[in-house]
Amino acid sequence: MDKILVVEDEIKLARFVELELKHEGYEVFVANDGRTGVEMFFEKEPDLIILDLMLPQLSGIEVCRRIRKESDVPIIMLTAKGETMDKVMGLDSGADDYMTKPFAIEELLARLRAFSRRKTPAKTSSSTVLTLKDLTMDLAKRSVKYKGEEIELTKREFELLQYLIENKNIVISREQILNNVWGYDYIGETNVVDVYVRYLRTKIDDKYSVKLIHTIRGVGYFAKDEE
Repeated sequence: MDKILVVEDEIKLARFVELELKHEGYEVFVANDGRTGVEMFFEKEPDLIILDLMLPQLSGIEVCRRIRKESDVPIIMLTAKGETMDKVMGLDSGADDYMTKPFAIEELLARLRAFSRRKTPAKTSSSTVLTLKDLTMDLAKRSVKYKGEEIELTKREFELLQYLIENKNIVISREQILNNVWGYDYIGETNVVDVYVRYLRTKIDDKYSVKLIHTIRGVGYFAKDEE
């Protein structure tokens, strides 16, 4: 990972991050509004994007959505402290991770190093079709169906569901999920897993009145295939 695009309208913060990253050997590009950020993404083809949520011209959410139509480049969303809905919207639009401002530059650097070590987000199964009761998951077609009805999932939701089904009936900790689905040693809040489990429950458990994803309080989650 060599090239990083920073899209941040706070000039001083953007400059500070730029200098720190350059000091670490990264090639850095900076955009101070959303529209320029999108243009610079296509022009520079960065390996990772640090994207502020609140931007002039185009919001961070819209920037993220436009980039996600073209690329799976890792995106770290910067959100206001304590704004849970901002974090949820950022993740839902396709961001891989979020950091709340203000943040320590050491934490950002650690996450960048972790992203650079990331390989395949979820482990590959020997089977191309996974099942969980009446739910089927075709890995080759990247499709999920419940009793034949198609369920639309984001890339991250798909990877999380795949990992849960590949390890069905086994309780998995949040840390294990982060390491295997997000693909790196997560530094920060583990409730990103809780957010995505809620997404899956809304789209599957709640919609079809089933109980496929279970919680073991204080431990983690598991997909239940047994009665």
